[in-house]
Amino acid sequence: MRLPPLLHAVVGSVMLFTSQISHGQSTLKLPDLGTSALQVLPIEKEQAIGDVMMMQIASQLPLVQDPVLDEYLTSLGNRLVANANDVRFGFEFFWINNPAINAFAFYGGHVGVHTGLIAQSDNESQLASVLGHEVAHVTQRHLARRMQHAKDNSALTLAGMIAGILTTIVAPDAGIAILSANSTQAQLGQLSHSRKAEQEADRFGMQTLYEAGFDPSQSSEFLSKLSAQIRYKTKPPAFLLTHPLPDSRVSDVRLRAQQFEPRYVPASLKFELAKSRVLARYQFESIQAQSYFENQLRLNTFELHQLALEYGLALSLLDQNKLEQSQVLLDKLLKHDENNLFYLDAYTDLLIAQQRPEQATKLLQLKHEFRPNNQVLTLNLANAAIEAKQLNMAEKLLKLFLLEKPKHALAKDLLLKVYKEQDDKAAYHEMHASLLAQYGAYLKAADEIQRALNHTDDKESVKEARLKALLSQYRQMQKELAKL
Repeated sequence: MRLPPLLHAVVGSVMLFTSQISHGQSTLKLPDLGTSALQVLPIEKEQAIGDVMMMQIASQLPLVQDPVLDEYLTSLGNRLVANANDVRFGFEFFWINNPAINAFAFYGGHVGVHTGLIAQSDNESQLASVLGHEVAHVTQRHLARRMQHAKDNSALTLAGMIAGILTTIVAPDAGIAILSANSTQAQLGQLSHSRKAEQEADRFGMQTLYEAGFDPSQSSEFLSKLSAQIRYKTKPPAFLLTHPLPDSRVSDVRLRAQQFEPRYVPASLKFELAKSRVLARYQFESIQAQSYFENQLRLNTFELHQLALEYGLALSLLDQNKLEQSQVLLDKLLKHDENNLFYLDAYTDLLIAQQRPEQATKLLQLKHEFRPNNQVLTLNLANAAIEAKQLNMAEKLLKLFLLEKPKHALAKDLLLKVYKEQDDKAAYHEMHASLLAQYGAYLKAADEIQRALNHTDDKESVKEARLKALLSQYRQMQKELAKL
């Protein structure tokens, strides 16, 4: 689906050491780390810090709110987590719209992946090798150990450590430059992974990669690619600024991979489709993407690659409003696999662009009946229903969806559109407040709740009481921020 503009721009920066508060939930507070003698950060505190950092990232970076890509990344990531050791909590995988080759993991099982990583991966095993490596950093608790060491052995404040780690792992080139100007080399060293941690993550990550059914040799292939970029570029890939790559590491990883039985892993259509989608909508401008896919189609004869390239070409044509040319390709792809989520998502965009949203809702309703919990089908159906002015259907779909995924920003944004179309001002402002609070903008969220109260009548006593409780929560959270 073509994505509506989200509210990141109006949220602004979020102060560190806030705590996430979702719509209808009680206030959560970050535990005081105090002067614990534990050598590793307790699990519940690590998760709380992870939530804080995720809020920071969501408010400041261009997250990719794309249901199809989210579905693919989550499925791939969970496949790895299911085969990893020492998993203590659920993981959350998310995309960042950034062409750099990078991925990072932080407290509480959060793993961020730049779109540039899949764009530069040759196959799914290469992409999975990086994700497995990041999962290992979390399961082996490298950041948690580093924080404890820094807290015990330096003058860095806890807030400073989290801010430094956040900056460095997300934007390592900028972060290290900032830290170099303001910190000692010892402090800087605490904010990037040590060689020992990298070796451990390589070892556990490769075991996870193998257990999940991927090809371990592709881990060294990917590192070799990064190593080659160091030789030919003055500025190394972002991934290497926080993941050291001495000459011995590539050979060590290659030798470790040889300890596993050779494995043939067939090419993955889902990987190829996800890569084409990233190239078409996040890596290239649509005209450039069209040229790229047309050239690749002339060079490739392998059927799986042909399907993915045709899909990418269809997206690039659709984004240029070349609807007839796009439809020829999408009709062919859907005939090949009528239940493919990548194709259904693009076809929904096409029908909406052709001003036929009613046809899109009919198509998706049939698919949704068989997979009612699938986010791609649900959100595309809701979007098509909004365009078709079937607002009650869209509202019901989105409310049910948010019961299962209460922090899903795109679903909230779509529901905002529903309430705006319905001219339901109280519901609109309440949902707007929920989304703002999700990014830590509590003062703005409180203002939205006050606007919602202004649109309730005297007979809605239950709604009024609930809104007043939310208003009190948001104001209290703002006071907590002011104390920091």
